[in-house]
Amino acid sequence: MDKYVGKRLDGRYEIQEIIGIGGMAVVYKAHDNIENRTVAIKILKDEFVSNDEFIRRFKNESRAIAMLSHPNIVKVYDVSFGDLIQYIVMEYISGVTLKEYIEHKGCLRWKDAVYFTVQILKALQHAHDKGIIHRDVKPQNIMVLQDGSIKVTDFGIARFSRSEQRTVTDKAIGSVHYISPEQAKGEKTDEKADIYSVGVMLYEMLTGRLPFDAERAVSVAIMQLQSNPKLPTEINPSIPLGLEQITMHAMQKLTERRYQSAAEMLCDLERFRKDPEVTFEYSYFVDNSPTKFVTTEPIVPSGDNRMSKTPVIEDEQEEKKSGLTIPVLAGIATALVAVLVIIGIIFIPRLFQSTKDITCPDFIGKTKKEIQESKYFVENTFIIDFIDKVTDDESKVGKAVDQTPAKGKKLKKGATIKVYIGVAQESDIKVPDVLRMSRDDLEEALKEAGIENYELKYEEASDKDVDTVVKIEPAPGTKLKKGQILKIYIGKAKEKDQISVPKLLGKSESEAKKKLIEDGFVADSIKVVSRPIDSSDKNYYNENYSSMKGKVIAQKPEADVKADSDAEITIYISSGIKISNYKISVSPECENKDNIKTAKVSIDKSNATLTKPDGDGYWTFVLTDGVVFEYGTTKKATFSFEGTDSEGKPFVYEKTVDVEPFIGDDDYIEVKLSSSDLKKVD
Repeated sequence: MDKYVGKRLDGRYEIQEIIGIGGMAVVYKAHDNIENRTVAIKILKDEFVSNDEFIRRFKNESRAIAMLSHPNIVKVYDVSFGDLIQYIVMEYISGVTLKEYIEHKGCLRWKDAVYFTVQILKALQHAHDKGIIHRDVKPQNIMVLQDGSIKVTDFGIARFSRSEQRTVTDKAIGSVHYISPEQAKGEKTDEKADIYSVGVMLYEMLTGRLPFDAERAVSVAIMQLQSNPKLPTEINPSIPLGLEQITMHAMQKLTERRYQSAAEMLCDLERFRKDPEVTFEYSYFVDNSPTKFVTTEPIVPSGDNRMSKTPVIEDEQEEKKSGLTIPVLAGIATALVAVLVIIGIIFIPRLFQSTKDITCPDFIGKTKKEIQESKYFVENTFIIDFIDKVTDDESKVGKAVDQTPAKGKKLKKGATIKVYIGVAQESDIKVPDVLRMSRDDLEEALKEAGIENYELKYEEASDKDVDTVVKIEPAPGTKLKKGQILKIYIGKAKEKDQISVPKLLGKSESEAKKKLIEDGFVADSIKVVSRPIDSSDKNYYNENYSSMKGKVIAQKPEADVKADSDAEITIYISSGIKISNYKISVSPECENKDNIKTAKVSIDKSNATLTKPDGDGYWTFVLTDGVVFEYGTTKKATFSFEGTDSEGKPFVYEKTVDVEPFIGDDDYIEVKLSSSDLKKVD
């Protein structure tokens, strides 16, 4: 059993279980009794506690992460560097490594690969801004959380670009499949080394394969220096053109041909995310010569593994065990000698062979793309070296302004032609880092930087980024060209997707609510009103009104109207029926029927005067407010008929009857008058 499991460190951290083992340290899950939270504790292995180099790297990691504060970088809570034990207390992350995730999936959907890469680059951009180069970016050091967010971990071999010097043991460290060519050679590294590693990870996510792989680490390192990987679309044809170009541009062997910053790569990914059909004019090399280009065909779109319960954390110790540092350099030297021998065998005899002279073409005024599409480039007639040359003439920017040799000169096949492409003159003004700066502070920051020529644009952003800067073109740190416009994108609230209001008429209250919620409306915004059916409800104002008991008779807004998800939706539930118009039949013939002058009625405290019968023989009346009949109920109606008989004496007939709700031309209330209904009139 591990000696730390079940123990408490410094009276605070209760060690629960091992969650990861690396060459230099063991990572444990623990409980922080003071903060009452779960943490991860990385403890330096006992055999390295007295090793100054490993202690330096261990302290280096804690120092690096402590300087950083970013949602995509693991947090450091505490450190302890005692004589007997050295540990780092970090944020506990429940998830799997990106390596495990890739192995489990085989290869990722390109949208998922872009989603992960953007988060990784944002984390690295933050680290680079602090002067920290990770130098061991690999999927084993990327954690994928359940919500899809990622955390960059393991800054054990990070370099502080402004303060820490490299040592001999720093050479060729990192995981060999992901290190940059300059790391493999033990050269000085900067943020572009991390960009290369991100490119390799993106390649692996898209294809499910490593770009370079071999049995021995030294062989992989040599491949990093000398070989070109297969294009991703040759492995997975469904990959979009623009994304392949971004991937390969990040993996350029020469640092000057690579993305110069994480922000620059992020800008291209953002352009691609918004328009997956976008393409980028990037060229690829066949070797590590800065001048020799070769043409490439246009890039066109093209079982679960058991996942380990305890991830094995790969780090620089693995390479140390395989003796990477010395063999890499020795292997590289051997390979270079072999290459020179091959070159001598193949090409030296050709120097003595006669070749036909070819006239140097005229490239002046042509764009780089036009030159690359010319037969001289496509057929490898010449080696064409593109060189930037500053020009004040805006019409010449992006075009060849000069060439050496000049047009018309006689050249041998394979000769080098230097073509100078016009570029706008750079100013001394660097783009300031105003990302996530509020709109109020932006103007002052631009003024301090001396930038007057800028353009504000707006694009949808998350709620936390509304009214802040979400993107800058060109990227922060870039020198502006003369007359170049700085494009600044301000976050704006996302437009709500409106929903079509469904037809609810005839549904019960519960059915109507369920339908609205299923369609995406907010439950708290649904309003229910109970009211009787009236003449405005033409679909239900008939003799079948009773079938609508408890059902929707009207809605607002009406069906098919577009509304926000949180818009108020009112549904009207039938509580009965409202009657206003009545027909009265007075029968049989009472003694004074023809002498009735006026007639009145009182129903449910509502009063009305009857209108004398016309051609149809019915008395009629209208109640202004109407009478509401609940389902299955009747009302008492009291009628009063007044007039004078043939002798001029006044009379009054009064009759009370039960009235049911009725609708229709054939319905009427029958009032049978008799002598017993004749009231005494004083």
